[in-house]
Amino acid sequence: MIAHTTLHVSNYTRSKEFYVKALATLGYTNNMEEGEAAGFNDGKNTDFWIVKADVVPTHVAFEAKSPQEVVAFYEASLAAGAVDNGGPGYRDYWPGYYAAFVYDPDGHNIEAVWYDYSKTD
Repeated sequence: MIAHTTLHVSNYTRSKEFYVKALATLGYTNNMEEGEAAGFNDGKNTDFWIVKADVVPTHVAFEAKSPQEVVAFYEASLAAGAVDNGGPGYRDYWPGYYAAFVYDPDGHNIEAVWYDYSKTD
């Protein structure tokens, strides 16, 4: 289990605006801020952070509660300036893996995934 993670971002204001919009679709709110660092809470914990720093692109997957949340995340992300990296749909990673991928303003590969357990053995 991951307790929290932090992404380095090159433009704090642009990235904060992006994540506020994109993550709202998954139930996250921006609840903490310290200088050029922002924390996002999923209703349980402040488990995702962005901070102004040199950027090394990475991958983060957020778990969605439904396929509709995956679609909403994807659409909100694109509207907030993300670049498409794979629209909503089932993937061959394993049965029931429904996800969408975008590149955030710094090129991080951000994913929303819903696990459709009805399709697993």
